[in-house]
Amino acid sequence: MIRVGCLGAGYFSQFHIDAWQRIDGATLVGVADTDLTKAQATPAPAFGALDDMLSHATPELLDIIIPPAGHARAIRTAIKAGIKTIICQKPFCTSLAEAEDIVALADEKDITLIVHENFRFQPWYRTIKAAIDNGDIGTPLQATFRLRPGDGQGPDAYLARQPYFQKMDRFLIHETGVHWVDTFRYLFGDPTAVYADLRRVNPVIAGEDAAVLLFDHPNGVRTIFDANRCLDHAAENTRCTMGEGLFEGDKGTLSLFGDGSVHLRAFGSQDSQVLLAPDKSGTFGGDCTYHLQSHVIAALQGLAPFENTAAAYLIVIKTEQAIYSSAEHQKKVVVSSQ
Repeated sequence: MIRVGCLGAGYFSQFHIDAWQRIDGATLVGVADTDLTKAQATPAPAFGALDDMLSHATPELLDIIIPPAGHARAIRTAIKAGIKTIICQKPFCTSLAEAEDIVALADEKDITLIVHENFRFQPWYRTIKAAIDNGDIGTPLQATFRLRPGDGQGPDAYLARQPYFQKMDRFLIHETGVHWVDTFRYLFGDPTAVYADLRRVNPVIAGEDAAVLLFDHPNGVRTIFDANRCLDHAAENTRCTMGEGLFEGDKGTLSLFGDGSVHLRAFGSQDSQVLLAPDKSGTFGGDCTYHLQSHVIAALQGLAPFENTAAAYLIVIKTEQAIYSSAEHQKKVVVSSQ
């Protein structure tokens, strides 16, 4: 059993903590938060500081669930305490330079450092990846995802769940769009260039809440991220997939619907087959938090290679930088591979 400690007891920590309680091979030994009452509201032993949890609960794996401003310090503290496996929420660190410094430190100390980028672990994207790898759509040529969560209208947008969204100078891409940067790279390889058009629809939001992004990928694949948080799509739960997608090749098309189902239609056919039934789990993102954390435990047991190591994740941060640069200069920007 791997002893797990969580740093942070805010809104999203509920999904991490619930997942750790259900994962075979892991046991949750503590939750730390500067607001001790929040930590005490969890089912694990509560601590008011990371140092206290590390010394008294002695976790072997630290799961960091706090905003980016605290990432580097928490990782350095954990490494100094002898923690060898660390998972850190996205957005990872406060800048590319800080992220690169932390990645270098983790490499120097032989630390397994994983970014908690969980959308690629949603069951529909695993199904789509398997179908593409199986040749079900032939040679992939293009993909489009239309983000339509419908939660961004009016003066009270986001206040009930994550009110800090309203004050973020860089919002849609930095907080949400990076999920699809990573998902597209999981499906088609690292983006090599991007053209971005960003705008703000809801005037109460400090940053952008709508965007159209066009990515170049290896082998001539292009992907489109068409996002507007003020619009919705046809789904009982618009946060299940947060939108709809098409993944197209010369032999067929995969369709992702708002209920989490995936359909395959052969080129030239009017009919389609269901590859994945609608999601009925009632969990966030098809239980993707559980699937990511289970993957880390399986990888620690030698059952699978690690995905989304912090070193590999640096390309997502570089792509984010390229997106904002493209929008500012109104031109296609090459994504740095260095």
